[in-house]
Amino acid sequence: MAAKTARFQVDSRLAQLLSQEYPSSEKALKELVDNAWDADADTVHITLPAPMTDTPIVVADDGTGMTRAELETNYLTIARDRRLHRGERTAGKQRLVKGRKGIGKFAGLMAAAEMTLETRARGTCSRFTLRLQDLAGVADIEHLPINIVSEPCDKSKHGTTITLQQLHGELAFPDPGRMRQVLIYEYGRAAGIEIYVDRKRLAVDDVDGTYSEQRMDVLGVGEVLLRFSIANEKSANRQAGLVLLVDGKVVGKPSFFGLEDKEDFPQKLKSKLYGEVVADGLREHVTAGWDSVIENSALLNAVTARIQPILVAAFKERYGREIQLAQARIARSLSARLASMPEHRREYANKTIQRVLERFYGEEPAKLEQYVHVLLDAIEHVEYGIVLSHIHEASRKDVVAISEALDEFGLAELAMLVTQAKARTLFLEELESLARNPNTLEAQMHKAIERNLWILGPTFTLFRSNQTLKRTVEDALGKKYTGKMASERPDLLLNEDLNSKCLLIEFKRPSHALCRDDYMQATNYRHELSQHMNKPIKVIVMGGRRSPDFPVQNLEPDVEALTFLDVIASARRAIDWQMGV
Repeated sequence: MAAKTARFQVDSRLAQLLSQEYPSSEKALKELVDNAWDADADTVHITLPAPMTDTPIVVADDGTGMTRAELETNYLTIARDRRLHRGERTAGKQRLVKGRKGIGKFAGLMAAAEMTLETRARGTCSRFTLRLQDLAGVADIEHLPINIVSEPCDKSKHGTTITLQQLHGELAFPDPGRMRQVLIYEYGRAAGIEIYVDRKRLAVDDVDGTYSEQRMDVLGVGEVLLRFSIANEKSANRQAGLVLLVDGKVVGKPSFFGLEDKEDFPQKLKSKLYGEVVADGLREHVTAGWDSVIENSALLNAVTARIQPILVAAFKERYGREIQLAQARIARSLSARLASMPEHRREYANKTIQRVLERFYGEEPAKLEQYVHVLLDAIEHVEYGIVLSHIHEASRKDVVAISEALDEFGLAELAMLVTQAKARTLFLEELESLARNPNTLEAQMHKAIERNLWILGPTFTLFRSNQTLKRTVEDALGKKYTGKMASERPDLLLNEDLNSKCLLIEFKRPSHALCRDDYMQATNYRHELSQHMNKPIKVIVMGGRRSPDFPVQNLEPDVEALTFLDVIASARRAIDWQMGV
């Protein structure tokens, strides 16, 4: 047995990185699982102690392990970014490396006062122990002696075991359930690795929610196993959906097996679905790269047809009662309005409200009520009422009556078009009054135009969703945005239209003349967004008039300067053309 004294080698990032904290013991232990992933482990066993016992926490993996030299060169270099030195992927299984900061080795000390690491590789077993009290006893961590003990071992043995003792009494003991919740979405369906928490393998049923499992025979495919959970509070985020398993291998990315195309399915609920479909009978329909099933596979369509109703029924059972309660609340708030309708209109209105609540489940109640009010406005409109009356009174086989009703529906559309044109003309008159008033503020024009993008032309009515620059970048990055423009925002940013283009409008007050600084401000917003969004962005700078110094040459593409009065005049011409004036 050979013993040798080594020392940590300190990277210049140490002070910053060690100042970060883990929010829970379970999150700290996940760092040790990430290390096992990076070591190409096939299995990881996590053993947690019962509360108020002296039993240690043990995290053991069968990864590549480390030799004594690797311990000294790699492991004992604090804040070493593994990707910079050894690449983005692991050497054996070509996994994307998870360890990034090089301080995951200290994660165990968040939960315990003593950590022992034992690692086996290529016929050598090496171990050392690190104690918090030893760290506190030195002024500089690079002066802390680390006594590595090495001895020969079976060459077939490899992997690393971390034992954490003297758990911190002021912290809650790690809980197996919470531990599985921390791991499930990242490792629950990861290929090539099995994780056990207290001897129970991590699986779909560990999701905090409603678990279902069904076996079925599908013609041409054979036995199909469907396992899925509907999460309670927290969604499955980017891992939502069902993975397809064929011969134990994951085929492609998670999907929703057609739920995304169902008009009556609440799309916000998709993020709560997490599971897997085992269908070995599809092996002949899997592509060579194992990344999908061949296009238009009749067998996959057959599987989809069997499991989709099961998923819909499960969601209705889980959320149907809540949707009914929401419908009852809205019905109570609109009781007087509904009561004043003829019976056939009231019946149609109730069915419409139910479809809205099902489709838009999860939206804010105030927004849902707005949707319902708009629908009731249409149902109450006299022309639409006539159409509904005809359809209600016609028998199912009375094709002529239905045809006449639909013809009147076209007349109703024309009547609505005339009504809409009159309303828009009045709006333009009010907007022009604002634009000609030198005291009108930028925010007033913003608010007036934000919900009436039709004044810019029919193309712009397809844009949706007003978001700040910061929110948009955070959605794109999947994390908090702290860039140099994090505290700034364009006046109006609307996400993609049908052509996957985004629109950014920078408003100025009517008394302001658009100048070079306004052009630079708007294009700088686009430059910042373009770093995080792989979509074309059209820029409109809108104000009272153009200043002589507004750029006219060498402009960036898709940048336009508009005055409020020009926009209003164009909108009026469009209405006149539409009405044949």
